[in-house]
Amino acid sequence: MKSLVSGYRAIVLGASGAIGAAICHALRDDPRCATVLALGRTSVPAVDFEAPPSIADAAASVAEQGPWHLMIIATGMLQGPTGTPEKRLADLSARHMTSSFAVNTIGPALAIAHFAPQLARTERSLVAVLSAKVGSIGDNRLGGWYSYRASKAALNMVVKTAAIELARTHPQLVLAALHPGTVDSALSAPFRGAQIGRAPGAAARDLLSVIDNLQPEDSGGFRAYDGQRLPW
Repeated sequence: MKSLVSGYRAIVLGASGAIGAAICHALRDDPRCATVLALGRTSVPAVDFEAPPSIADAAASVAEQGPWHLMIIATGMLQGPTGTPEKRLADLSARHMTSSFAVNTIGPALAIAHFAPQLARTERSLVAVLSAKVGSIGDNRLGGWYSYRASKAALNMVVKTAAIELARTHPQLVLAALHPGTVDSALSAPFRGAQIGRAPGAAARDLLSVIDNLQPEDSGGFRAYDGQRLPW
């Protein structure tokens, strides 16, 4: 992360997932990074996006370790106990849709709200939130996956809106939604078939490179792992 100050401090939410863990590993290998705080459901403090109070509690408990120069929100839920991606309207379930929005939209939004005050104000700071290309309304040509698509589209709006507000208090901040591509992970494994996704380590390096090269005028944008702008 060459664009950040030497000795920068990073925080990763969703650190137990394949991409989150790979990002933590890459940051710990960076000699310019002084601290990597990895948070997830089993960390101390724990962060569980389906338990909103845990987000505020975790932010409060680590406040003295900041300011943070880099925050990565590497979470996502495609399927789980509430169901699998819906192929048609008849498959819609309020329970599954609620769970999807809790993890993919509400949790990241609250994380930005509670951790943003801890971001560096007088130095460059970066926030990357993992979104998904299927959350693009303009790129939707296949349909299906209602809850996942809708929750990621809503996440994109949160990122865009938060970037406008945070620019007033953090003029050097870049906040961006990033599409990691198909990655060999528990989230994508049931849907790849024989097709192999990219290694988490490669995805982590690509995502960090993209956010490292964005400028404040790019804040609020939606990018793919190769830096390509994606349509809303």
